[in-house]
Amino acid sequence: MRVLGIDCGGQYTGYGVVEMHPSGRLVTLVCGAIKLSPREALPRRLARIFGELGAIIAEHRPDEVAIEDVFYALNVKSALKLGQVRGVAMLAAAAAGLEVAEYSPLTIKLAVVGYGRAEKQQVQHMVTRLLELAKPPEPMDASDALAIAICHLHTAGTLDRQRTAARLAAD
Repeated sequence: MRVLGIDCGGQYTGYGVVEMHPSGRLVTLVCGAIKLSPREALPRRLARIFGELGAIIAEHRPDEVAIEDVFYALNVKSALKLGQVRGVAMLAAAAAGLEVAEYSPLTIKLAVVGYGRAEKQQVQHMVTRLLELAKPPEPMDASDALAIAICHLHTAGTLDRQRTAARLAAD
């Protein structure tokens, strides 16, 4: 299975495509971040995110997309902008016919680090180890996107095994 993880943000939107081989080995196909200029009008920034995510989807052909779920934000204006970026990311996936899974920050950290309150550097360190990367992914948004993809791969694998076990028990 191949998953595109997206870490939505107002200045940087991180992305990472991770593939899980039948052996269980995780491989990074691409990662990075779409850097947005705060001087650029919001509609242009959103169009850029949509276009670049669409190009990544077309090139790497993920099976599914995973993004971070909405979390509590003190700044209402920032939360609204984040919601717009998330909507555009979902639209890019839906336009390509892909399913979108959403995970809370706590769930992502639990899946990758084993501790739901882990710091960003701990997540980056575990992503580097799990994907056997020579150096930590930069910027941190790329690392977070890879963590989201890893979380989905582990969660999807567990759900698939549970469905298989339930089918076998029913037969």
